Amino acid sequence: MDKNKETQMKMKTPPVVSPEQWETARQQLLVKEKELTHTRDAMAAARRRMPWMAVEKEYMFEGPTGKVSLLDLFEGRPQLILYRAFFEPGVFGWPDHACRGCSLGADQVAHLSHLNTRDTTLAYASRAPQADIGRLKARMGWEMPWYTITDSFDKDFGVDEWHGHNVFFRDGDNRIFRTYFINNRGDEAMGSTWSYLDMTPLGRQEAWEDSPEGYPQTPPYKWWNWHDEYGASASPDPRWVKVVESASVTLNL
Repeated sequence: MDKNKETQMKMKTPPVVSPEQWETARQQLLVKEKELTHTRDAMAAARRRMPWMAVEKEYMFEGPTGKVSLLDLFEGRPQLILYRAFFEPGVFGWPDHACRGCSLGADQVAHLSHLNTRDTTLAYASRAPQADIGRLKARMGWEMPWYTITDSFDKDFGVDEWHGHNVFFRDGDNRIFRTYFINNRGDEAMGSTWSYLDMTPLGRQEAWEDSPEGYPQTPPYKWWNWHDEYGASASPDPRWVKVVESASVTLNL
């Protein structure tokens, strides 16, 4: 017997119902799904009100063109999400691959231009030399900036023995603050533009969000663009604005 069919025969599957019964069941579950969405929004709002921790120590990394500071990793933007990926001697997969879990996460990363246009930089950091990181990125088709840790950054920010996303905010030219940290199973949800923005101090920067007074916010949808055309214009394409304003689809919060 086919193995898949044998497995299916052993499964205790839900009942088969009529289309009307199925839709009723879906609507009942949808109520709970909306509750989960609202809870997730509330969590993101709480993150935006988390106290900040000043980063007093200067940290240095190795990049493709030489030594760079933590401030350099922002690439001029106010927000930085820095993921510690395990790729180094002693990690399963070395030297051909990074950690399987970190690699699965890297495969999920959305196009970086959508984050960048919301003033956010995503970067990876490992202890592997830059030559090995460059080789790995080329093999796997990854585009995110990826730096080499050269000091105690990983230990100081809770990622010396396990993966995690640290979030930083840059105030001016030299002040850096740690604003949030996600690791363990929290990391498995990362990868989409929305999951990254929701962990930052500024959030998605859309008008519907519950953010502290004075935070930057713009109408939803209007800032969206093709990833290769964000730099084409400083303002939304009026044709897209018309589509958004006349659309029957709403946020359905």
